[in-house]
Amino acid sequence: MDGLQVVVADDDLLLREGLASLLSQSGLDVIGQAGDGDELIALVRKAPPQLAIIDIRMPPSHSAEGLDAAKLIRQEFPDVAMLLLSAHVEVDHALELLDSGKGIGYLLKSRVTDIADFVDTLTRVANGASVIDPALVQELIAAKRRDDPLAVLSARERDVLTLMAEGLSNSGIAKRLWITEGTVEKHVRSILNKLDLSETSEDHRRVRAVILYLDAMS
Repeated sequence: MDGLQVVVADDDLLLREGLASLLSQSGLDVIGQAGDGDELIALVRKAPPQLAIIDIRMPPSHSAEGLDAAKLIRQEFPDVAMLLLSAHVEVDHALELLDSGKGIGYLLKSRVTDIADFVDTLTRVANGASVIDPALVQELIAAKRRDDPLAVLSARERDVLTLMAEGLSNSGIAKRLWITEGTVEKHVRSILNKLDLSETSEDHRRVRAVILYLDAMS
C-alpha cells in the first residue's frame, strides 16, 4: 500500500530511525516518530495515521507503556490500525490487544527480518486484518494445555469420560467402545484418581468428574 501513513514508536532511537528509513524506502509515508507513550499519543492526536507501529515496552518503566498508549489510541481513534512489536512473547498483553477489535497485529521484533514481508504485514493490518506471531499462538496453546484439568487423562480415558457425560453406565460405555465392562471400570477408577476426586462416594465422584469435563469443554 504505497503512501500508507505510519507513525513509529520505539524508545530505541537507532531501531526507530532505521525502521522509519526502511519503511520510507518501501513507499510508506512515515509521518511521525515517538520515543515514549505520551509522545505517541500526542502525535496521533495531532495527525491520526492509518497505522501505528508501537513497541510494547517504553519509558519510563519499560513495562507496558506502549500497550497502554495503544489502548488509549484505540478508544479515541478506533480507525487507526496498530501493530505492536515486542522482544518477548507476552501473552497477557497480547490478549488485551487482540480483544480490542480489527486492524491489530502482534509480532516479535526478531520476526522482522524481511522488509518486504514486514510491509505486507503492515498493509494487511492497515486493511483490517489481525496478524498474530506464530510464537504467540504456540504459547497460547501451551497455556491452554497447562490450564486444562483433563490434560492428565489418556485419549481412551477422555473417551470414557465423554460417554460418562452423556449419561451412559459402565455397561453402556463398554458396548459403545467395544471393550469389556471390567476395562471400563479400570478407566473410571483411573479418571477419578487422576482428577483427584477420591474423597467421596463413587456416584458423587462420577458426577463431579462429569461437571469438571463439562466445565473444561465450555
